[in-house]
Amino acid sequence: MFHAEKTALEYDRWFETEAGKFALSQEKRLIQHLVSSWPRRRQSLLDIGCGTGVFLELFWESGFDVYGIDASAAMISRARERMGHLADLHLGKAQHLPFDDNEFDFSAMITLLEFCDDPREVIKEAARVTKKGLLLCFLNRNSLYCLKKRLLKSKQAGMMAGIRYFSHREIKNMITQVLGPKKTCSLSVLPGPKLMWRDRCLLRSVNKLFLPPCMGTFVGMRVELLEKTPLMTPLMALKKDIGAAVKT
Repeated sequence: MFHAEKTALEYDRWFETEAGKFALSQEKRLIQHLVSSWPRRRQSLLDIGCGTGVFLELFWESGFDVYGIDASAAMISRARERMGHLADLHLGKAQHLPFDDNEFDFSAMITLLEFCDDPREVIKEAARVTKKGLLLCFLNRNSLYCLKKRLLKSKQAGMMAGIRYFSHREIKNMITQVLGPKKTCSLSVLPGPKLMWRDRCLLRSVNKLFLPPCMGTFVGMRVELLEKTPLMTPLMALKKDIGAAVKT
């Protein structure tokens, strides 16, 4: 239990660092862009491997009815502290989701597959409970950031221990193998090593770009499960004070 709580704390503390804050802002910006073609009002979204709820906040602010599931009780506890009654949270494994077929409109898996023994089974299970679309976000094994991490693999510890990195082609092939040919859209952010993850004048023009999926560290892939793609709708939901809402 202590180890699980330590991992959850480590996860949140990463986003409090300068590089972590910047990375999170860019990751959220990419996710907002990718889900902008999906309807959100009165649409359910399951965040599989929701962790401490960092991205549940984003999905809720974007207008989805949010649900989360994670295998770690410590992660779920911190997510519940963050979200209060705004998200329906569950303890469970991504390989065996305790939900009915097509129970959710959309599902998201954000840096989840890297920690799964059988990522294909996780994708299959996510598609089973989802009607309209999947969002997969992962760390690009061919990015400069991940290349350095792979070279230092023996030194990785904590929440990064045992992580497995994927290329965009590998993820795309998994989708095709498990679900058949599907329409996808993939982009990335965070080019270069972690040293570049700063909101500095010389780097701003590079960091604000949405890049091809082979270039950035953080890749987002939208997978359409329906034959017809939903029409583009405005994403900008009114920002609410989530902290105040949690207290009510």
